[in-house]
Amino acid sequence: MKNFFSNFKGDTFGGITAGIVALPLALAFGVSSGLGPSAGLYGAIFLSFFAALLGGTNTQISGPTAPMTAVSMVMIAGIIGLNDGDVSKALPAILTVFVMAGLFQVGLGVLGLGKYIKYIPYPVVSGFMTAIGVIILITQILPAIGYYPKEDVAFVNQFVPEAEEVILESILKDEVGKGVLVLENFSETINRAHEVSDVAIQNEAKSLASRESSGVIGTLRVLPRGIMLINWLELILALTTIAIIYGFKKITTAIPSTLVALLVVSGVAFGFELDYRPIEEIPSGLPIPNLSIFTDFNFGNVVPYVFTAITLALLGAIDSLLTSVVADNMTKTKHNPNKELIGQGVGNSIAAIFGGLPGAGATIRTVVNINAGGKTRLSGMVAGVMLLVILMGFSGVASKIPAAVLAGILITVGIGVMDYKGLRAVSAMPKDIKIAFFKVSSEVLIMAVVMILSTFWNLVNAVGVGLIIASLIFMKKMGDLTAKHSDVKSLKKEKNWKDELSFPEKLKEEVFIKHLKGPLFFGSTSDFQELSRQIPDTAATIVIRLEKMHYIDQSGLFVIEDILIELKKNGKNVLFVGILDQPKFMMERIDIIPDLIPKEHLFAEFSSCTKWIKSNSETSIKA
Repeated sequence: MKNFFSNFKGDTFGGITAGIVALPLALAFGVSSGLGPSAGLYGAIFLSFFAALLGGTNTQISGPTAPMTAVSMVMIAGIIGLNDGDVSKALPAILTVFVMAGLFQVGLGVLGLGKYIKYIPYPVVSGFMTAIGVIILITQILPAIGYYPKEDVAFVNQFVPEAEEVILESILKDEVGKGVLVLENFSETINRAHEVSDVAIQNEAKSLASRESSGVIGTLRVLPRGIMLINWLELILALTTIAIIYGFKKITTAIPSTLVALLVVSGVAFGFELDYRPIEEIPSGLPIPNLSIFTDFNFGNVVPYVFTAITLALLGAIDSLLTSVVADNMTKTKHNPNKELIGQGVGNSIAAIFGGLPGAGATIRTVVNINAGGKTRLSGMVAGVMLLVILMGFSGVASKIPAAVLAGILITVGIGVMDYKGLRAVSAMPKDIKIAFFKVSSEVLIMAVVMILSTFWNLVNAVGVGLIIASLIFMKKMGDLTAKHSDVKSLKKEKNWKDELSFPEKLKEEVFIKHLKGPLFFGSTSDFQELSRQIPDTAATIVIRLEKMHYIDQSGLFVIEDILIELKKNGKNVLFVGILDQPKFMMERIDIIPDLIPKEHLFAEFSSCTKWIKSNSETSIKA
């Protein structure tokens, strides 16, 4: 407890400063997600507090981030679409997925898997982060120009016929579920005809219009119409926000430019009573837990999104642990990765119960906290409390913020989140693989595939595809490298090792010596199968030197077993020299030793193997 308050003044000031910086981003991410500004604010409050309290990085400030919001946004739109555009109906399933993501993070921490997050390939992360930036940029164009498709009457009316079909289909499905035979009894359908009202049709049409214009492809589809109906005031507010964010940084970085832009542009718009579109109203008072997560839980509704929850958990883990490394470098401390994941998971789960967005450790907010004097976990908790105070005392004022201002803030976030380091390195990457008639860089290929699929298809699936491609390319490279250095494919005479120089010349015709260097695993087994073709017909004894083969997997084990069976069938003697512990253990498990290689055919050194050959070879016996 003493250490907890050892830097009370610095932690308080750091936490308050970080909380103020987090405010506009939390509101913007909430609006962008589709759940409203309050969801972003609730997520920032609870995640910041509990991740700091239970996490493993003293100075980390957590909250909704661009990558987490982008993945959440896709999932939210999908679940809302399945619930006829009704957010309140979809909310229990959405929040359940968020709770699951938090629990998965806790599981990662408890199982001690935090240290393995670093093995996700950089091109996958780079392509994903760049795609996040592109998605945010494109999807914020419409709010920045003041065009909202579901409020465009002419656009919505295009979906009226489809809306009528959807409502009728819903009634018929419901009747089938109740066991009503429509073809025999139309009375039930007639009784429910009042449900096909003009209001219901319009609401369904708006839902369809919103779905049609969602995401990157949807935005590009309706963008020409949006440009025709541009709201110049909204565009000016958005562009002014962007200009202040970039321009104020050149004056000073002591005050966050995002906060300055929010206050100045919102103040001018409100003070001069401009006819702008405000964000959704933010409820005042303490956040209330959404118990419908438990009371209305339907496992079937969330099963399709389990992989999304896992992706959120992994993405949050990567984001948080990268920020932890930044904090370590600035404070000369060492974070606990598994404890950090537990704290993030608990924070995300609690935030979800209160209707908040999931998030992760946020680099900019953490840096602001450290520079303002934050040194202990108290600073992150103060940041959460600061946002709660703003919610309770100033929610009415915050509700007057122009939507275009938050769109402008998000556009700068999208520009900033892209991986320019990876993009700049594209031309420098070696072209190491051949596709059709072209040589390309495997790193650039992975990054491009992930970026394109994430932007135009599905964020979650794109990461999975990227990991699979990266793994296959890695295995191919490792297999080629192993084969090259182990000389498995080489048909030419191998260079003798130092202890082989004194090997009797008269025995070289009937003894074939093979050196294996490096692991024998599934990526290199196809080349190893060529070993039997390299053995000359005159060789009666095959010596396989294994001093430099440190590892063999099941694929390698079965391949070597097949070769040994073939050699034994052809009457060859096979001798192993210098077999190491792991390969020996594996071969003993499936009885390669002693069934195919008797104990007396195992030699620790080449000199003892040479003695055995001299004693048992036909040439030596004849001499």
